[in-house]
Amino acid sequence: MFKPAEYVLAGGLALLLLAGCATTPKNGGEAASNWTGTNAVPPPPPVRPVPPRLTNAPPVAVVHTNVPPHPTTVIPLYVWTSLNRWAAEKGLAAPRKTANSPVTTYALSSPRGTLTLIIGSREITWNGITLHLGFQPEIADNQVFVYGLDLQKNIEPLLVDAPPALGTNRIIVIDPGHGGMNGGTVSVLNQRPEKEFTLDCARRLKPLLEAEGWRVFLTRTNDIDLSLSNRVLFAETHHADLFVSLHFNSAAPDRKQNGLETYCLTPVGLPSTLTRGNPDILNQFFPNNAFDSANLQLAVRLQASLLRAIGEEDRGVRRARFMGVLHGQRRPAVLIEGGYLSNPKEAQRIATPEFRQKYAEAIASALCWP
Repeated sequence: MFKPAEYVLAGGLALLLLAGCATTPKNGGEAASNWTGTNAVPPPPPVRPVPPRLTNAPPVAVVHTNVPPHPTTVIPLYVWTSLNRWAAEKGLAAPRKTANSPVTTYALSSPRGTLTLIIGSREITWNGITLHLGFQPEIADNQVFVYGLDLQKNIEPLLVDAPPALGTNRIIVIDPGHGGMNGGTVSVLNQRPEKEFTLDCARRLKPLLEAEGWRVFLTRTNDIDLSLSNRVLFAETHHADLFVSLHFNSAAPDRKQNGLETYCLTPVGLPSTLTRGNPDILNQFFPNNAFDSANLQLAVRLQASLLRAIGEEDRGVRRARFMGVLHGQRRPAVLIEGGYLSNPKEAQRIATPEFRQKYAEAIASALCWP
């Protein structure tokens, strides 16, 4: 039986009701985007808590790692949990402090890699790739505490969980963003629309994946517009195992922002990394939330492979709720922003066939696992 005093902060830690938290965008909005949507599943009653910061909470009792874990315990999701205790529960070494200045940093390792987190920051790294927690880790009585949902949805899939098994008859749907009258954003150099680049990348990617044994379907193969619901239905009809939507970014009129981002759906109960002014209802559930762990694993693989191949700045794996092309997916699904068409240097690179070929090859490489 779970013993609350052994695993969570005690001493009057109050849980607050969700209050529609939202994060501030680091990048600008995308013109004529077709991956947002309002066709959301109605949310359940607002029952999920927003955790208070430990530094604002009453004094707490902390369980130390010299207490053996109970073999049948389950880490609670809506409370702060000792990272030492969680690591022991998973058979991992205790987190180790790696820096005191300029910020306090801890690392936690498993055979799959190393996760680094900063006290008081949502940003973490996994094998060098940037990700974002829902809530900032805190220190209490010289131990690191992490919110339970972050452990389950953002840390455990990387340190502990095996990648999803795809079998031999692997089917993937590649979604070239935009099309037809919906051109997406435009290149700052020559006003070429995003839709041209996404389609070209998808066409290059298809034979590469087929050579690796995938059955590949493109949501569009020419310059046509396709609704969000039809893109989702297309993946459903073709019984896809994975869904990857290809896009390029814009921060216009800002020409300085640059870099690569990979998005997946925000888990229920956690705030998004990015909202772009859209509501961020923390307790909202979508069908794709059934694949939270696999979504994150897929996004990390793609982000890492693309960074190695094309050398862009790492803007991180990000969570968002407002991307309608991901909501209804009943399979692991991600959306890639492959660089900024509003940045002259990146726009020039994206315009070259050589870059788009490397981009396609990097995606194909990331998707090659047993």
